[in-house]
Amino acid sequence: MARQLSSVLDAPLVASTVSRLLIDLNRSLDNRYVWSDATRDLPAAIQQRIVRRHYAPYRQQVAAIIHDAIAAGRRVLHLSSHSFTPVLDGAVRMADVGLLYDPARPGEAAFASRWKSAFADAAPRLRVRRNYPYAGKNDGLTSTLRRRFAPDRYVGIEIELNQAFVHSGQLPWRQMRATVIGTLQAAMR
Repeated sequence: MARQLSSVLDAPLVASTVSRLLIDLNRSLDNRYVWSDATRDLPAAIQQRIVRRHYAPYRQQVAAIIHDAIAAGRRVLHLSSHSFTPVLDGAVRMADVGLLYDPARPGEAAFASRWKSAFADAAPRLRVRRNYPYAGKNDGLTSTLRRRFAPDRYVGIEIELNQAFVHSGQLPWRQMRATVIGTLQAAMR
């Protein structure tokens, strides 16, 4: 989906195929969940090699693209794309799409509201929730970047898609991607 968004919007794409079973690129290094059960107890030297090879380059590339755009006088909408499991610890998650943002940043709150409205217009049966299944101001790359870039120059939104769409077959997943792209374009107008 991120590749499609990048292509349609002619926007830079920073993507990674590193599994969070190795290291979670969206978490801060001091977050206890940055390492999985499989990598948490690795020797420090191996963890540092993982950070140097995978974590740091990814985060530095994202930050550099945003920095350069802001330095050129542009306002940045940073969209970070993730998915979530439909059931976690036995609890069913009651959403198809989550839009995560920091409610204390007016630009983010306004954009999330416009995007949610665009979803309601285009796909009223989709369950779209703001700051669900996670709070948008929790630890993550967008939270880190908010501390670096001013709210009038940087808008960081995370979109969380229910993995049920990916697992339900090509047509529902293709339709979801088209809906995300169409509603994003409408929210950006």
